[in-house]
Amino acid sequence: MMLLKTSLRSFLAHKGRMALSLIAVVLSVAFVSGTLVFSNTATGTFDKLFAATSSDVSVQPPKPAEDEEQQAAVKPPTVPVALERQVAALPGVKSAVGQVLVENAVMINPATNKLVGPTTGAPTLLGNWTDTPGNPLKVTSGHTPRGPTELLLDADTVKKAKLALGDTLRVENPLGRHDFTIVGIGTFTTTNPGAALGFLDTPTAQQALLGGPAFSTVEAYGDGSRGDDRLKADALARLGGGYQVKTAAEQKADRSEQVGKGLGFMKYAMLGFAFVSAIVGAFLIVNTFSMLVAQRTREIGLLRAIGGSRRQVNRSVLVEALILGVLGSTLGVAAGLGVAVGLIKLMTAIGMDLEAADLQIGPDVFVAGYALGIVVTLVAAWFPARRASRISPMAALRDHGTPAEARANLVRTGLGLLLTAGGGAVLVLGAGAEKAATGGRYLGLGVVLTLIGFVVLGPLLASAVVRVLGALLPALFGPSGRLAQRNAMRNPRRTGATAAALMIGLALVIASAVFSSSAVTSTSAQIDKSVGADYIVSGGRTAITPEMMDAVRRTPGIDHVTTQRFFAAKVQLPDGQKAKTPLTAVPPSFFGTDFRPTVDSGAVDSLQRGSLGIGAAFAKDHGLKVGDQVTVDYGQGRTQTVPVGAVFGKGELFGDGSFVAMDTMEKVVPAAEQPPVWTFFAKASPGADVDRTLTALEDGLKEYPQLTIKDRAGYKELAQSQINTLLYLIYGLVALSITVAVLGVVNTLALSVVERTREIGLLRAIGLSRRQLRRMIRLESVVIAVFGAVLGTGLGLGWGVTAQRVLRDQGLGTLSVPTVTVAVTLVASVLIGLFAALVPAFRAGRMNVLAAIATD
Repeated sequence: MMLLKTSLRSFLAHKGRMALSLIAVVLSVAFVSGTLVFSNTATGTFDKLFAATSSDVSVQPPKPAEDEEQQAAVKPPTVPVALERQVAALPGVKSAVGQVLVENAVMINPATNKLVGPTTGAPTLLGNWTDTPGNPLKVTSGHTPRGPTELLLDADTVKKAKLALGDTLRVENPLGRHDFTIVGIGTFTTTNPGAALGFLDTPTAQQALLGGPAFSTVEAYGDGSRGDDRLKADALARLGGGYQVKTAAEQKADRSEQVGKGLGFMKYAMLGFAFVSAIVGAFLIVNTFSMLVAQRTREIGLLRAIGGSRRQVNRSVLVEALILGVLGSTLGVAAGLGVAVGLIKLMTAIGMDLEAADLQIGPDVFVAGYALGIVVTLVAAWFPARRASRISPMAALRDHGTPAEARANLVRTGLGLLLTAGGGAVLVLGAGAEKAATGGRYLGLGVVLTLIGFVVLGPLLASAVVRVLGALLPALFGPSGRLAQRNAMRNPRRTGATAAALMIGLALVIASAVFSSSAVTSTSAQIDKSVGADYIVSGGRTAITPEMMDAVRRTPGIDHVTTQRFFAAKVQLPDGQKAKTPLTAVPPSFFGTDFRPTVDSGAVDSLQRGSLGIGAAFAKDHGLKVGDQVTVDYGQGRTQTVPVGAVFGKGELFGDGSFVAMDTMEKVVPAAEQPPVWTFFAKASPGADVDRTLTALEDGLKEYPQLTIKDRAGYKELAQSQINTLLYLIYGLVALSITVAVLGVVNTLALSVVERTREIGLLRAIGLSRRQLRRMIRLESVVIAVFGAVLGTGLGLGWGVTAQRVLRDQGLGTLSVPTVTVAVTLVASVLIGLFAALVPAFRAGRMNVLAAIATD
């Protein structure tokens, strides 16, 4: 109890100095708890929807095989109409309803030629209206669809698309184009996750969406006499094993798994960067407690002199850290609710409607938040606590502080050099690895080793690098510059720890910038080198129809159109083993004029004579060469034996896939079994104006807003925008760790000013002006920040270059170092240093000279 009182008294005595460390803990915990609350809320919202809309038992078509999935996206699998009566006749079934529900259709407002419904994220669903407990909508305006031209639309979509009853809506899918009139509006009975729902009457839905009398599923609702598992067992026994039969719990689990995959990337990315910020915050806490321990050296000596043991001193510091951790975690969990609300608003803006009033705060939020905050704080404080407990009473009373530990410093330097050299060697191995997977493992290990090595070497590097960085300060700023340089070098361990926090954030920024710049440059170079087609047309979520391609062919200035069909194929090798490969069937114009691949061996025109073209990595992995006979399995029992005719070079724009001629594929795969076209290419006629033809192409395809039309420049911009979207996310999240690092610099300077109160008073007494004093502190801050930026830039360049080399055969063939970003980073470090010094410099300048000199 006495120990707790002492620690609490000490904590409250230094509450101002603990404030910034507290903020670091709060930020880290807030992002962890906020991410978990957001994830729980999103999952809970979908769970409610799935629970409300799931039938007791759902009878579904057999799951499509891997090689049938693309075909299933165009023509969804169905069950026969007769199945509805069979399920209804099962014991314990109160009612059975045939349901039509597809995702392969789009809704278009013909008045504006704009898509109705989400274009990313949540799907657009069309089906038949059924009056069942599982219907997610309740009719609130108009009436249900009763004829072949009537459609009911959900209220959220009506509002977003600015539609109303009586408006015309066009539905397009692979079966054709259909016009409907909006006769009803339905409101979600649960939270709408962002999907657009349109409903037709059953006969119209069957014909327009499935192509004839059939259902997507049959949903059964029990009378309460039997459980869902018993109903499922009876259905399987009566219907046989040709169908999937799922209970309400299984339906909910399947849908939740799909949602979890979509939210997983965002969740784990944010958690990852929250932990990075926690690591950065640990450096701040180490510095804070180290300086507080140094300032309380005499107090510690008195405690030891009156009988306090090393263990008690250690515990005293750790209890203070525990108080900081508990308080920071509590505030962090509370702040996490604000983070979760912000994430919900962000997701709502991009089409996923979530209710901030339905926040799901589970036990995992508190467990993760408190565990992170307390563990990080205690681990960070353990090092200063250990040093404090080792101070002898007499040395402490003389205010000599911790004795020099030459041997420990020697061990630290040796360990740091070993880790850094080892990490550098591993990065070199990763850069030279032939396989990307092997190189990726080396890269991950090298990042960890070099990061730890630089942190351990921080004090040694601080002494050397700061001396160089601060060499010009005396000449440029006189006494202020000389004092700033010496102050930054006075305690290398403290300077190293402060700069390390900034180093981590900036290293991630530089590495990400090198990777993204290389990706953009490599993609642009590949497009310039390999692409001869002038236009790329993509259907996005929907397949390309013959009408769309005909519209392109009719466009003035278009020479020809090139299609491609993708197969998830298997290749039987000469030794009898099978290997999967993405296989593309292409017409003669694909490699004739539209693409110019690099060929390692063989000839690309051999494809038109019935051979197979394969990637270099596939050839190497499976020991294939030109002339080898292989058997291609297109799926559904369609096989064909062909020779290898060409081996494409590494790093091609179209990856490491395989190719056959369209004519070759059509010999064994009937037209009805061929996969749809998702993307096709067009070439401008010789002498035609490419830009003017693009405008004509866009005008000719206005009635198909689901299509994306790009010329080569637009395709480059699209690739760059996709990379930049990820890059900006990384920058935004890294900004959190940099913010914590800035707080570390502020805290170090603030505590340093307090620690040097008497020294500052003496400097003022011998003639140093307030302006010179403030300049000294600002320059010290800038030197520390630039030191961290230099280390971060070096690490980031090493990581980014290695990442490019690891992925050189996966499309990142060109290394591009963004010198502007590097320069901006170094300039930004100066600004960070100036900003961090504002408050400490202001407080130092306001000190009373006599009071400062009298400070003990």
